[in-house]
Amino acid sequence: MTLCEEAVLNIARTAAIFEHAFSQALKPHGITIAQYNVLRILRRAGTQGLCRYEIGERLIRAVPDVTRLLDRLEQMGLIARDRAGADRRFVTTCITSAGLDLLCELDTVARDFHHRWLQDLTADELQTLIGLLERVRRTG
Repeated sequence: MTLCEEAVLNIARTAAIFEHAFSQALKPHGITIAQYNVLRILRRAGTQGLCRYEIGERLIRAVPDVTRLLDRLEQMGLIARDRAGADRRFVTTCITSAGLDLLCELDTVARDFHHRWLQDLTADELQTLIGLLERVRRTG
């Protein structure tokens, strides 16, 4: 195995472990990682919201059916969709107050999770890690 292959396998394995552990941390709150990611995206979008395509582009991990993901969040009362304007095909999605409340609660869960997993790294090591991962993504 080459060093490059070993590095890629370590990145993939670490990402899989993080994803599984974070999924378990979110489970008691009745939300998946993809749903959490959508809520974070919509909170950042503010009151103007985003269309389905824009949400899909910003997801950390691509999902095969963004519409179904949004349908579930809407059924949970965490987002609202609006067909305002002349083009009724254009649907704007916004986070609801219930979605904001849940996300506020999950901010602590996420912060504690990230701290628990990365607490042994110094600020300089974290900056180095971030920089290296960003550089790898730019190369690909």
